[in-house]
Amino acid sequence: MPVDLRSDTVTRPTEGMRRAMYEAEVGDNIYGEDPTVNRLQADVAALLGKEDALFVPSGIMANQLALLVHTRPGDEIIVERKCHIFNHEGGAPGFLNGVQTCPMDGDRGLLTPEHVEQAIRKGFYNEPTSRLLCLENTHNHAGGRVLPQESVAAAADLARRNGLSVHLDGARLWNAAAATGRPIAALAAPFDTVSVCLSKGLGAPVGSLLAGPADLIKKALRFRNSIGGGMRQSGILAAAGLYALAHHRDRLADDHRRARILAEALSQCADFRIDPADVDTNIVLFRVDRRPVADVLNALRAHDIWMSPFGPGLIRAVVHLDISEADIQQTVTTLNRLFGS
Repeated sequence: MPVDLRSDTVTRPTEGMRRAMYEAEVGDNIYGEDPTVNRLQADVAALLGKEDALFVPSGIMANQLALLVHTRPGDEIIVERKCHIFNHEGGAPGFLNGVQTCPMDGDRGLLTPEHVEQAIRKGFYNEPTSRLLCLENTHNHAGGRVLPQESVAAAADLARRNGLSVHLDGARLWNAAAATGRPIAALAAPFDTVSVCLSKGLGAPVGSLLAGPADLIKKALRFRNSIGGGMRQSGILAAAGLYALAHHRDRLADDHRRARILAEALSQCADFRIDPADVDTNIVLFRVDRRPVADVLNALRAHDIWMSPFGPGLIRAVVHLDISEADIQQTVTTLNRLFGS
């Protein structure tokens, strides 16, 4: 098997997770009668400190449902320029929601209160209405950075004082909690709604949740069905999420430690640029000098090490549930042999 570092979405269910899925009690979730889905929704809402939560097939759907419940066509949302909602959701803010994005150049993924103040419209009749601030934690394009909570809270507070709602794309919020030692509810507290993903660091095969006030989640339920996200006996999938929450959260620290080992090795290669101190969680983002990214990726792939291109001159490696200590050591050895100074 290759050492597949392309993404933390490539994991396969463990034997324990497969057993939990096989044994799941199910019902018709469209009728609200699937007990496993109901338990997952209640557990995640409690973990995030929110009133309610909704199980959906994907993180994109969770984020777009948040936009649907917070905005109206013609509104504007404020986002960081390299965030997932702006770059990796197929133009869905405009396509599904009819909203305009206002992308701001953040500080390694962070929008400060100054950024938000600059972006908020002043209310002139010929402008779109600033309606929603969206942040992402951890931030994928910032190399899995954990956003500083004090700055996050200040930006959210400024947005709210100006009449905006606030949403968090928390696809990897579990990693942020593991890295900081803070309760995940504390990280979610500044936000009206929060999306979290089960199929990245937690290793479930599918699924995300949107959490927030009960009235907004009720609206999101209607929108979910409108865009084809309603699932019937989906307790089979929810059982994987419950298993992941019970068994895979504590081990996220192992991914972070292994990512730092990989970053240290990369920093010793003359052709690569990375500061290991910038690696907060499980994502390792490094710059390639003096040779094409494709040549580096092909050389690694010839030795069964898979990574991903991530923009001009950039490569991403993501450590996850299926990457062992031995896999990291194999990767480090290969890097030293191919690119060591």
